[in-house]
Amino acid sequence: MTETTPELACPIAPVVDIVFSRWTTPILWALHEYGRQRFVELQRRITTITPKVLTQRLRQLERDGLVVRTYHAEVPPRVEYEISELGRSLGPLFASLAEWSGNLEKVDAARQSYDERSSAR
Repeated sequence: MTETTPELACPIAPVVDIVFSRWTTPILWALHEYGRQRFVELQRRITTITPKVLTQRLRQLERDGLVVRTYHAEVPPRVEYEISELGRSLGPLFASLAEWSGNLEKVDAARQSYDERSSAR
C-alpha cells in the first residue's frame, strides 16, 4: 500500500501552511489594507503580537516572497514593509474569507447546540 503525503491528499495544504499560520494572516491583511508600513505601525495594528514574533514572521514572509522589505539608509535608518505582487494575489482569497465570516454566527449557534447536546449525555 502506498502512503499519501498530505500535499497529495489535499493540494491546498501547502498553501494553508504558508498563508494561514498564526500571525501571517493578520500581517498580510494589515499590509494589504493599509499599504506600506514601518515595523512599529504593524505592531500597533496587531496589538497582541510580540516584537520577536513579528520580526520572525516578517522575515519568513519576505523569504516566501509575500512581503517586500525596503531599507532606507538614513539617520536614523528607516525600514518599511509592503505586500508584494505575489502577496497581493491573495486579495481575492481574503475577500472570500471576509465574506464567509458572515457565517460565524451560525458556527457559534452550532457550537452552542452541540455543547448543550453533549452536556445532556
